[in-house]
Amino acid sequence: MTATAPETGTAGPGTQPPGRRERKKQRTREALVDAAFSLFAEKGFDATTVEEIADAVDVSSRTFFRYFASKEDVALTFQEEQTHAVMAALAARPADEPIMTALRHTVVEIARACERGELGFDPERFECMFTMMSESTALMAGSLEHAQKKQALLTDVIARRLGLDPATDLRPHVIAGAATCGFQAAADALRRYPGTFGTMSEAVDRAFDVLEGGLNEPPRA
Repeated sequence: MTATAPETGTAGPGTQPPGRRERKKQRTREALVDAAFSLFAEKGFDATTVEEIADAVDVSSRTFFRYFASKEDVALTFQEEQTHAVMAALAARPADEPIMTALRHTVVEIARACERGELGFDPERFECMFTMMSESTALMAGSLEHAQKKQALLTDVIARRLGLDPATDLRPHVIAGAATCGFQAAADALRRYPGTFGTMSEAVDRAFDVLEGGLNEPPRA
């Protein structure tokens, strides 16, 4: 697996490149993430310890905690990268595109990139993350907490796109919540019913198809 992360921006004119100390810190951080995911894939999330991750990079546990608060924090770097990629892709969607359609294209695009190893994503790491979510309640809880925090950011992005004030209008909150839940519902359905809904990107596409079509379904006989 690689430690490559998707690019979230480029240095502008006059921007100073990172110094040697910062480059060394970034290399150490990436090495810890890479070692962690290798161990997660080999042993599982719960069986992997912080000490083992640190030893794999030949640093101390104290050094590990300078970069990450916990091993959950390391695992969720992938989710953080996904979030940055979604925000960048959403900003690039046509301004006149309906918001749920824009979100659907955005989230499906990033899911496909994760599966195919595009935009700097590692497909093995993506698969490892999905497996760990199925096996570890602690990591699942951390993932849900992360998603809740990022939902506030998505709400603000949606509000700006629609020209709405999130302090007085519920629509950005509802749309962001629906999008977040749609993604999580697709992942949950894949875990509960393997082989039924296709790949992650296909399941996400189907979930957003439901959201675009509306949820006020009549009862079925």
